[in-house]
Parts: sequence; C-alpha cells; structure tokens
Amino acid sequence: MREPAFWHAPSSWQSHLLRPLGAIYGAIAAQRLRRNGFDAGVPVLCVGNYHVGGAGKTPTVLALAKILRELEERPVVLSRGYGGRLRGPVMVDPSRHSAAEVGDEPLMLAACLPVAISRDRINGVALARSQRASVILMDDGFQNPSIAKDASLIVIDSDRGLGNGLVFPAGPLRAPLKPQLARTDALIVVGSGAASEGIAKELAARDAPVLSAHLEPEEASLATLRGKRVFAFAGIGDPQRFFRTLRSAGVEVARERSFPDHHRFSDGDIESLVADAMADRLALVTTEKDFARLRAVEVPSIVHGIVPFKVALEFADVPRLRKFLTERLFKARERKFSAK
Repeated sequence: MREPAFWHAPSSWQSHLLRPLGAIYGAIAAQRLRRNGFDAGVPVLCVGNYHVGGAGKTPTVLALAKILRELEERPVVLSRGYGGRLRGPVMVDPSRHSAAEVGDEPLMLAACLPVAISRDRINGVALARSQRASVILMDDGFQNPSIAKDASLIVIDSDRGLGNGLVFPAGPLRAPLKPQLARTDALIVVGSGAASEGIAKELAARDAPVLSAHLEPEEASLATLRGKRVFAFAGIGDPQRFFRTLRSAGVEVARERSFPDHHRFSDGDIESLVADAMADRLALVTTEKDFARLRAVEVPSIVHGIVPFKVALEFADVPRLRKFLTERLFKARERKFSAK
C-alpha cells in the first residue's frame, strides 16, 4: 500500500470526505482496545505504533532484544507475518523460508533472533513458549486485544509524527488517539524532528517514559558506499525516511525511487533499476527489509551488486530504558505468580 499524500496534509477535501468512515472505523477500533486479552504466562512486551505505515518498529525490536539478552532474558519475537502466505504457527528459518512465505520483517529479524509467526496470536504464544521464551516481544499488534500486554512501547517518527491526526481511511491513525495514549507505557521517538513533541509532552505528563533514539548506519554499509554516487530505492512505509538517513550519513543520493510498502519486486522491477543505475554509473542501494524480499526474484544474478543499507537503533538513555524494562518484567512476573 502506498500512503495517500493527503494523510500528511493539514487539511484536504479527501480527508473531510472520508471522516464519516474514519469515525465508524475508529469507534470499532476503540471498542476492541477495551477487551481483555489472553494471559501468555510469560511477560509480553509489545512494540507498536499509532498509525499504519513505517515508524521504525523492526530496528526497535532488534535493539530491545539486545538489551533483554544483556539482562539474561530469552526473548522470542511474535509476529503476524504480514505479507507472507504461511498462516503458522511456524518458527522462521532464514535458510528455507522466503519473504513471500513469512513476511519481510520476520525474515529480517530471524537472522538475529528466534521469530514465531502466526495469524492466530494465541497459537503463536504457545509456539514461542515452546522455544523456552522468558519474554515475548510482539512485533506490532498494539491495537489487537487478543494477547494481554505487560508493556506497550510505541514508536513514532519525529519528522512525520501522526500526519493529519485522523483515523483511517481519513488519515493514518489505526484508532482514535485518546484510547491509544491511555494504553501507552513508553514512547520511543526516532530522530530529532519536532512533529512528535505534542504527543511526547502529553505522555510525559502522565509519567510514561519518553525515550529518544536515532538510526545509526552500520560501518560496513557506509564503507561499501563511501565515495560512490547512489540510486536509492525502497518499498517501505516511509521511503523518504530511508533517503534522509542515507543523506545524513554522508551518502550522495543522485536518484531515488519509491515503491508501495511491502512491494514484491519482480524481475522487471530490478532489471529496470539496474539498467537506470548503470546508465548513470550509480550504485544501487536499498533497505535491509527490501533486500529480504529480493530473494524472491527468479534471476538471482540481477540482484548481485545491490547494497543492503543496514542501520541499528541507538537509544540516548540506555540506563533509563533498562530500568523501565527491568521494572516491567518484575511486575509482570510478580502479578502472574500471585495469580496462581
């Protein structure tokens, strides 16, 4: 899906026309948020966002998993496997699964972490627990009430914020903002822009931690591109964020091309990109998530030479995040033990 431009415009006739549908969708979503979820039996940390599209959830999951492992936890990621055809429950195996089977994000995460995918999240919990998970990291699912969350960490892009602030399809919000804020335990603001300042202040006033973070390019990716002019392409929720990240890292982006989120690249797509890049003597670069989907291209040789630009999310105040996670895990286990 390619986000409509009016979602990020202050006012438009399209959003005004769609507001009645947004009100209906929002009322249903708000009602679902009030439901009680299934107790997973182990702590569940949910990484989500308020809106459709990208905000940086996948690198956030990786960064949180790293900290949890430092705390001697055994995190297992639970994902719905969006974009994949397998319903699960199944553990993702990068050596035999493709993005078309399990989704691009689970495939990318599975290179570093155990990842369970399941359309039925309760069955996914059972599979994650069979892998001896001491904590389940939900990749998305904040608005889904099926699983009880012990902490919900919401990721927001500091440059895009919440767009026009309206509920889908009039805007990008998955549910009305007020009930979503009430269920937010921590906010992770990615970048140094000002678009998320209002939300951050409101949550800070409720004593919810507001954690600043930024995307840091991996040195190996930078070394590969150093001194080259590049043709950047991406099929993610916010391709412009990827292009900005490249430029802020000092990469000379001569051309760029955007595709819809989770776009399945065809041989023709890649052949066209390669031909255009060769004509202008440019190096082709894409996101790590897009690169995961390129494995489905029938002629692997045409993918050769495309650089996956890897980034890691780094928090400004890691001790504060560690304290938050430690306290939430302790309270979750104390509550589950006393309930027995």
